[in-house]
Amino acid sequence: MRLKPFVFVACLVPVFWLTYAAFTDALGANPIETITNETGVWTLRFLAVTLAVTPLRKLTGWNVLIRYRRMFGLFAFSYGCLHFLTYVWLDQFFAIEDIVEDVAKRPFITVGFTAFVLMIPLAVTSTAGWIRRLGGRRWNLLHRLVYLSGIFGVIHYLWLVKADTSRPIRYGVIIGSLLLARLLLAWRGRVAATRASASARLAPMRQ
Repeated sequence: MRLKPFVFVACLVPVFWLTYAAFTDALGANPIETITNETGVWTLRFLAVTLAVTPLRKLTGWNVLIRYRRMFGLFAFSYGCLHFLTYVWLDQFFAIEDIVEDVAKRPFITVGFTAFVLMIPLAVTSTAGWIRRLGGRRWNLLHRLVYLSGIFGVIHYLWLVKADTSRPIRYGVIIGSLLLARLLLAWRGRVAATRASASARLAPMRQ
């Protein structure tokens, strides 16, 4: 738990850098584009880190990682909010009609908006109170939406870039690999449970 404040501050470093760059005129020729891109990329990074917690915990036995999953997930949502706010405020100047038209007619914005919307219920229900209200099973089912959000986020990034698609493809590979790891771990868990159940049924017969 002593590391938690340091991890929290480390997660804020991209915001500190963007703020510093904005005040020192270091955001390049198109500051709005830089802020939009950076906040979007950091959203994907934190989604990937959040998704990596469970596989890493199960593969390594580092159960302490679970203490940071909620923090990473909320930072993913926070950077997603900054990404969306940059578009709504600095790019569109709160022109609601133009924003609605963009979401409806431009596919990369449609999937990006969908990825953001899917993160909202995850952030809202991230507390222990919501876990109790929903029950562990329903809460876990709901929070599988994080994979859809990550997939849609990668598609949004891929459709956004004009030429070099290497970065969004890398994030796609990372998130896809984490999803595959989660599926394999779930399958292994079901196999182990089935074997344990079978052994329990056969035990009386062996006595």
